[in-house]
Amino acid sequence: MAGNRRRHRHRRARPQQAAEPSPPPAPASLSSSREVAAAARHSKKICDASGSISSPSSGSHAWENLLDSLLHQIISLISSFHDFLAFRGTCHSWHAAAFSFPSVYTFSFPPLHLKPDISQESYNSDRKSQLVDPSKKNLSHRCSAPGITPHPMRYLGCSYGYLIFSDRRHCHLVDVYTGTKVKPPKFHSESSTLIYLGILMAPLNSPSSRLILFSRMSMLQWQVGTNFWTEDPLDGELIHQIVFFKGQMFAMDFVQRLHTIRIAPELSTQEVAVMWEDSMLVGLHSKPWLVVCGDMLLLVDLSVSMDQLFGFPGTFQVFCLNFSVEPAKWVKMDKLDNWALFLTNDRRNPTFSCMNPERWGGKSNYIYVPTKSEDFDEPWTAMEIGQPVPSSTHRMSFSSAATAHCSPLNSLWVLPSLVYGVDQ
Repeated sequence: MAGNRRRHRHRRARPQQAAEPSPPPAPASLSSSREVAAAARHSKKICDASGSISSPSSGSHAWENLLDSLLHQIISLISSFHDFLAFRGTCHSWHAAAFSFPSVYTFSFPPLHLKPDISQESYNSDRKSQLVDPSKKNLSHRCSAPGITPHPMRYLGCSYGYLIFSDRRHCHLVDVYTGTKVKPPKFHSESSTLIYLGILMAPLNSPSSRLILFSRMSMLQWQVGTNFWTEDPLDGELIHQIVFFKGQMFAMDFVQRLHTIRIAPELSTQEVAVMWEDSMLVGLHSKPWLVVCGDMLLLVDLSVSMDQLFGFPGTFQVFCLNFSVEPAKWVKMDKLDNWALFLTNDRRNPTFSCMNPERWGGKSNYIYVPTKSEDFDEPWTAMEIGQPVPSSTHRMSFSSAATAHCSPLNSLWVLPSLVYGVDQ
């Protein structure tokens, strides 16, 4: 997950002791699992368009008084976004616990697949998109795309559950789940016509949230809640991808150099000295992806080689950045153990990792990518790390990374904004 979250320690009153002696406590893992199941039973409705859920049945006041520490452990066991909605809507105290879910825990459910409706006019106000949960494929959600504007809109990226667009005068933020639209102040800079990438520094409802836009010449910054933009000159290569790792913003440029970017007290960029493995420098390679995976910063590389059996097969390789040596070094990982990764061709879109994907029907050591072709039954495909991927498979999912930064909105992975707390 991008960004840091501060813990909120709300100590709640313990339930009053029952008149009759209670049975011995169950083991922590079993107890937590039972409470997740009980939470789901107390929630009568899964969700509506706004993500609200009905109140729990009567007699469940004891559930409302559970400590946040236990509730956070329960959240870490939830295996689908829809179950997270059910938990969140059980009662006010559970909603607050979900809101303050700390970064020490990791969500164990996969991101949602967003499929834009490209059958209509690109900027039609009636345009809809579809969100599908990989763990519950029979459940989908329709959401609104941005409404019509006087000028064509350019897609800039997705961050903390918001799609980011810009036209010649304004930037537009669209919540992928609710369709809620936010319009920052009007641009007053000529650089706005050259913007190619946008990202939020924190959830939009956080007091410290800022929207950062990158143009070919400068960086534009909007402090959420203010009515003006600030602009700072920016030198160097274009930014290829940005991730947040352990409180720092890491950016990879188009010549695959790694940088850290700081916003306060003033804009500064610093290149990170990195040593590459020999296997990363041989053969044909796609532009790599940065992925935050637990306490690891990963680089995912798709190398392509000539082979008579597959034509031009690709192979995914994963490298972990070892910060304990100087310079830092990308170290190849043979397997991801119990992790799965989620990527898209457009590096402006977020990347995700998920622990123990078998809990929701996924596979460890696999990379999930949206398919580009409508001829395939599944909206995404899974590719095993280290195994040859036929050209027909990786070509249907990926194209030139250089042109991806200029492409319109396509299928991507996303976690809705309501998943993120304010203190990240």
